[in-house]
Amino acid sequence: MKSLKTESLRTLESLRTSFRKVGQDHVFEHIEDLNAQELEAFIEQLNSVNLEALSELVKTHLLAKEKDSTLDWELLKPAPYIPTPAQGGDPAEWEAAHELGEAAIKAGRVAAFTVAGGQGTRLGYDGPKGTFKVSALSGKSLFEIFADKIYRASQRYDVKIPWFIMTSELNHEATAQAFKDNDYYGLGEDMVSLFTQELVPAVDLNGKIILENKGMIAMTPNGHGGSLSALSKKGATEKMRAMGIDILSYFQVDNPLVPCIDPAFIGFHLSHQSELSSKMIPKAYALEKVGMFCEYKGKQIVIEYSDMPQEMQNMKDANGGILFGAGSVAIHLFDRDFIDRIGGVSGDESLPYHKALKKIPYYDPQLGLVKPTEGNGIKFEMFVFDALPKSRNPLVIEGARNENFSPVKNADGIDSPEACKQDLKRQAVRWLINAGEAMKLNADGLVDFNFEINYRFAMDGNDFKKQWTHLEPKPEIKEGTIIGS
Repeated sequence: MKSLKTESLRTLESLRTSFRKVGQDHVFEHIEDLNAQELEAFIEQLNSVNLEALSELVKTHLLAKEKDSTLDWELLKPAPYIPTPAQGGDPAEWEAAHELGEAAIKAGRVAAFTVAGGQGTRLGYDGPKGTFKVSALSGKSLFEIFADKIYRASQRYDVKIPWFIMTSELNHEATAQAFKDNDYYGLGEDMVSLFTQELVPAVDLNGKIILENKGMIAMTPNGHGGSLSALSKKGATEKMRAMGIDILSYFQVDNPLVPCIDPAFIGFHLSHQSELSSKMIPKAYALEKVGMFCEYKGKQIVIEYSDMPQEMQNMKDANGGILFGAGSVAIHLFDRDFIDRIGGVSGDESLPYHKALKKIPYYDPQLGLVKPTEGNGIKFEMFVFDALPKSRNPLVIEGARNENFSPVKNADGIDSPEACKQDLKRQAVRWLINAGEAMKLNADGLVDFNFEINYRFAMDGNDFKKQWTHLEPKPEIKEGTIIGS
């Protein structure tokens, strides 16, 4: 410690005092074992901790008796939503929404936003999940698929659509390097904005900060709800304002089927003057592991599948369908000024934190880094859907699963890369049939060969039909064909 600069020594003593006041001075137990470089890094990390906010979280969620948050389930109702024309929605209303959304896109009012802080660990992949290759033939990554859709939307509407991406400290450098190495996937460096998610210290079951090693606090991301505060604090909403953008299209990095820029969705958002619009996907079965859009005491909320009693999830409506069947799949539109209002650090408008029991690696003087097999600590996180009851005119519209949702979460089985590849191929087959092409399908509704549609050629089914009509000569649809390559 003698080799530390005088300024750093003063900072260290000041930090000791601050941490001691809130009962967290145990984090300094091993600093004598740190060299000057390690200690400087530790000081920098300690300086980044909001002790006041952390103490409040510990007090509220661990030390004090929490308020009974159980809902009165009898008051819970399915949230209203706008159905697709295929499910009884008004075709004229959808057409009007589509036109209104297209006008907003052309006017440069829309940006894309991807939450991409995760690694591909569950997929057996070492790297940012966004760089995981998911297309069967071209080997395109999740990031590249999204970039293709944004590129085509920009081309189709003759406007530059910016793309905001929230990373984590864990994957930020690798993500930034991937974009640089791939020339920002053709979008231009000025149209891509990367920023990191905020981190919160993990604590043990007594509220004490967990050390990951002698000179490092165990920090965890503050949940997908933290994306709103990050957008506001990291300057994204300020940049949007300067560019004339007031609508942000939110989606998560693991869902390559998502329409990044959806005109009809945007049109409904605008016509209802909504601050937060959400897409719902009808649940495939009653106990599918997705949240559900509900209405409670006049407010729209999302109930996690793990929180709703199974007997309620199995309830039927008057037509024999799933009563609580509106699945939440993290596809939203946010009003820019609403993000700034919710992204504040205090007051009633900020999102609440939730606690989650997690297996958090910790430092032991005798054993070194210990990776627990059971939950040993608490992670504090926010959920983006908690913004729903705080928004004005919240809106839920229906989306077709086969055009909106096929996440890549697991190495195999349901929501796996292979399942997603099949869904992407089904979409391509469907678009071709809708464009008037005859396709010989097998029992699985697929063709017996691999081909792709490049999303730079078409961003959705309507776009593909127009593009295909004017494409001459048309390629033969066979093994290895990539339409629009």
